[in-house]
Amino acid sequence: MTSETITADTSGTWKLGDLPVHRLGFGAMRLTGNVALHRGTPSDRTRSVAVLRKAVELGVNHIDTAAFYFSALRSANELINTALAPYPDDLVIVTKVGPFRDYSGEWATSARPDQLRGQVEENLRQLGRDHLDVVNLRRMGQDSIAEHFGALAELREAGLVRHLGVSEIEPRHLDEALAIAPVVCVQNRYGLGKPDPAGDALVRICGERGIAFVPYFAVGGEAAMRGTAETHDDELLAVARAHDASPAQVRLAWTLHQGQHVLAIPGTGNPDHLAENVAAGAIRFTDEELTRLNALHTRAG
Repeated sequence: MTSETITADTSGTWKLGDLPVHRLGFGAMRLTGNVALHRGTPSDRTRSVAVLRKAVELGVNHIDTAAFYFSALRSANELINTALAPYPDDLVIVTKVGPFRDYSGEWATSARPDQLRGQVEENLRQLGRDHLDVVNLRRMGQDSIAEHFGALAELREAGLVRHLGVSEIEPRHLDEALAIAPVVCVQNRYGLGKPDPAGDALVRICGERGIAFVPYFAVGGEAAMRGTAETHDDELLAVARAHDASPAQVRLAWTLHQGQHVLAIPGTGNPDHLAENVAAGAIRFTDEELTRLNALHTRAG
């Protein structure tokens, strides 16, 4: 594969509500440092800005971010604003609210429903926008999301938010949200790795309802927050060799093969890795290869 010549449109297109996006997008969390959030070393600002601009040059028009994506010296939202404003007309920026980090970077009590407007407004300020394209409510362990999601639905009616999504949910939470307002996406952890019957079921449910499923940590899996790579099975390595691709590219491509409604938002602060991630959207597995990879996902142990 020649990564530099492949653009995000090769991954196909899906709509978040009325907003078309290429299925291979970009996650902004890795822009702030060599390890997620406040861990590790803050990123080089110039390089992070260059990564964002290159992403757009490569056809990426879906960026996932949040106000709580920051390290000691870097804010993902501020970097996005600096690199890309005035924003391209087709660029869709997806944010999330619910979790809260204090100024030292430590996690604090998640937002109450009445505090969500403040979180939305903070994203607006940092991004330099008068409305947010999509806002995901990140569930923080609460049994019901109805009150929180209802607060976001009010902000949608007020014009601060265009579309709503949910994150870290079970199917019953999706039903709760849909009873209040339309849901355009579900963002849960999911990827090629350990068996995940609940995740598989949610992928299917979203497909049946025409809702985008947007997995995070599709490449790094359980090791993603530590900034280290997972070990790779021999079957995965064999498929990677057949496509002259990296194991990470195969993991991303497998994710996209789970349905036309499944998107990918891999993150990186490395321009070369960015091009490789985007190029993964061009990989097409044979039926036999997909069967082998699916077996890795479903088998126990």
